[in-house]
Amino acid sequence: MSIQIPILETRRLVLRGPEPEDYPDFKATFTSYRARFMGGPLNAYEAWMLYAAEIGHWQIRGYGMWMIHDKASGDTFGMAGGWKPAKWPEAEIAWVIWPDRGGKGYALEATHRVRGHFYEHLGWDTAVSYIDPKNLDSIRLAERLGATKDHEAATIDGNDAVYRHPAPAEIKGSQLAHGIEMEISHYADPLFKPKGWAID
Repeated sequence: MSIQIPILETRRLVLRGPEPEDYPDFKATFTSYRARFMGGPLNAYEAWMLYAAEIGHWQIRGYGMWMIHDKASGDTFGMAGGWKPAKWPEAEIAWVIWPDRGGKGYALEATHRVRGHFYEHLGWDTAVSYIDPKNLDSIRLAERLGATKDHEAATIDGNDAVYRHPAPAEIKGSQLAHGIEMEISHYADPLFKPKGWAID
C-alpha cells in the first residue's frame, strides 16, 4: 500500500514528497561539487539510484525527505527530512540546499519544521545528524538548531561527526525555539542581509 506523504508548510515554504519532475535539480546538485560532503560528486547513474532511494525510503520507513518548494513561485530549493538507510545506527535528520539557493535560511526553516513533525506526529524522542567534520556550514546549521556533538553515539563509518538534536521537551516553548523562529523571521524580511552567518 502506498504511503500518503504529508504536506508541510512554513511561512515561506511548502514541503512535499519527492516527485519525478524534481529530479533535474537533485541530479544537478548531487553531480556537482556541492555533494562533496554527501558521498559525491556522483555520476548520472549514481544520482538516479539515490533519487529512486529517496522516493522508496518513504514506502519502506514511513518517513523520508521532503522537497523544499517556494510558496510564491513553486521553485524547489533543496530537501529536508528523515533518512535511515540499512545499517544506519539511528534515524537522521538531514538537509541539502541547491547550490544557487543558499544563504536565505531555507534549510533552517525547513529542518525546524520537519523536526517538529517527527517529534509531534511520529513520536520521535531523539534524532541525530551525521555530518562530515569538514562540512562547517552544516555543523553551524546543526548548532543553530540546538544540536550538539555526541561523542558517545555510533557513527556511520567512523568518518562522520554525530550531532544530537535536543529532545522534544527541550525545544517546546524554549528560548532555543524562540531564537530559531526569530532567525527565520529575519530571513523572511527582504531587507535582511546577514553577515558572516552559515550559508543555509
